[in-house]
Amino acid sequence: MAVLQDAVKTGISKPQAKAERAITSSPKRLARIAGLLYLVVGVFGGFAVGYVSPMLYVPGDAAATVGKVLANADLVRIGVLADLLQATVFVFLAMTLYLLLSRVHRNAATAMVVIVAIATTVMCLDKVFQFAALRVATDPSYAAAFGIAGSNALVLLLLDIHNYGYLIAQIFFGLWLMPLGFLAYKSGFFPRALGVVLIVAGTAYVVDMLAAFVSPELGKAVHGYLAIPPIIAEVWMLGYLLLFGVRTAAPDKRKSVAA
Repeated sequence: MAVLQDAVKTGISKPQAKAERAITSSPKRLARIAGLLYLVVGVFGGFAVGYVSPMLYVPGDAAATVGKVLANADLVRIGVLADLLQATVFVFLAMTLYLLLSRVHRNAATAMVVIVAIATTVMCLDKVFQFAALRVATDPSYAAAFGIAGSNALVLLLLDIHNYGYLIAQIFFGLWLMPLGFLAYKSGFFPRALGVVLIVAGTAYVVDMLAAFVSPELGKAVHGYLAIPPIIAEVWMLGYLLLFGVRTAAPDKRKSVAA
């Protein structure tokens, strides 16, 4: 009843208020949906970034890079589609987490969604360069126009841009984990330690990106260590969402139910 009274005051219709109440009345269901979406992001993103991209790119060696692209042309197309899919699902993941956590701190939840929107925009635009590298490598007209060495160099340049574009997107991979960690810590839905680890993981993402740009050699040396916190944090968050959903109702939720 209170929800409907609030809806009248704010100009929201009764059906809309009932729909909102149905959506937000089951945090555990929202958490499980978020867990499934997170799993899709992890599987398809891991395939595209962790498997496909290393199969194609040999930094500093244009001929070897073109050879790999030609040998894995179908894999490139699948990888591009997989990354576009996971980027799209990533947006819906952020929206689902917003529904789950916006009552804890609306500004932090809004910031999380905005950061994810920026990250996915960068990722989708970045895939253009990977697909363009495939086009240059497989279309003879580029070799005819620029020569074999020139077209090979163009393929390598496009994949260089793709690689550094992904590093730029990594800024936002890190930044979105910070409001998420804050919300996880404050909500009571998750172990507080998980919230802390998420914030540490976000920091590690940003530091890893800075090291890669400032000093590539240093970036390679510290990358393995800086990858540990994000792996722990995101696997923990994914597992908790899928296995447990949420632990308890948020404090403001309990008060509204009691009222």
